[in-house]
Amino acid sequence: MVRKFKKSLKIFLLLLIVIIGFLGAAYGLQAQFQIVKTEVSLEKRVEVAPDESVVVDFSFPVLSSDYANGIKISPTTGVNFQWENSGKLKITPQKFWSPETSYQITLPQGGVTLVLSQIEQQQLNFSTVSYPRVVAMSPAQGAQEVLLDMEAPIVVDFDKSTQGFFIKFMVDPWSDIAYQNNPDKTEFRLLPKESVRDGQQYNVKIYIKYAQAPDADYVPIYESNFETFSPASVVWEKNYELRLVQAKKYARAKITAGKYIDINLSAQVMTIFQEGKALNAYMISSGKRGMDTPKGTFKIENKTPRAWSKEYGLYMPNWMAIVPSGKFGIHELPEWPGGYKEGAAHLGTPVSHGCVRLGVGAAKTVYDFAPIGTPVVIY
Repeated sequence: MVRKFKKSLKIFLLLLIVIIGFLGAAYGLQAQFQIVKTEVSLEKRVEVAPDESVVVDFSFPVLSSDYANGIKISPTTGVNFQWENSGKLKITPQKFWSPETSYQITLPQGGVTLVLSQIEQQQLNFSTVSYPRVVAMSPAQGAQEVLLDMEAPIVVDFDKSTQGFFIKFMVDPWSDIAYQNNPDKTEFRLLPKESVRDGQQYNVKIYIKYAQAPDADYVPIYESNFETFSPASVVWEKNYELRLVQAKKYARAKITAGKYIDINLSAQVMTIFQEGKALNAYMISSGKRGMDTPKGTFKIENKTPRAWSKEYGLYMPNWMAIVPSGKFGIHELPEWPGGYKEGAAHLGTPVSHGCVRLGVGAAKTVYDFAPIGTPVVIY
């Protein structure tokens, strides 16, 4: 019992000596460190994320736990303070720091470190992240004759990821927009959910906000405009191959559901459409003056692989009637019973007696494409 008491007393005296030594050292060091300035700095001063904590580093541990209560943040925002190892103060926004904003932290006079040196009043500054910026948009500003579709939508490129932000696209006069973005959220592709109007100017405005911010915080970051293609402005190429390229590019579907045949008499071009998309285009030869091909909306009334014209004494391969009487139809270049076939040189020139002629190969393709009842629009 006596031995245990002596051991406890020995430990107590040893602890007492350590405490007295520590206090003595602190007192002895006070004079030395009173003239030492406490350095204060921020671990990060730029590109601070909206939800990121700002950490203040002190060169000596801070003694007063009430010190943070006097710290001011400007612009004013709600924050939480948390000490780490007495030498680090973490300042966390209760909601978020506003992007593209410069903040000032004012430290009050009177803070004391563990070495009993006072912390002078001072100001620390930091800035938050900038919004992602539009670096490119297609169509370009002021572009004209623009053609928009699934393969060529509006494309908007940002200088960095928009992760953590909400983007609002407004394209006037579109009322509803479909869009998709790449995995990095640096590229967005836009298309209207309604039909694109020909010869229409569209104004594009792009807004952005931090994801957690209210809608009132949306700010404009980009504005542009472009004008869509107008079919009336097409100047048809004399070269037929180039004209067919034009037709597939510029032709506008007049029927967007199912299949239909589009015949442009002024261009002497037929374009076949399915679900509003041009599949291919072919040169034709329509009725000559005085025996004009009728304009309007028709349908394939009947069809036969090799029709015989009693009136003209010739065969019309891949025949498709577009009127019930059979007076007008679509067919391959005609041929005489002896085997002579009209040449393709007339394609692109109105020379027929009212029917719409197609070249070899093209006629078979259209024949196979169009079942009875397929609409035919001629204009």
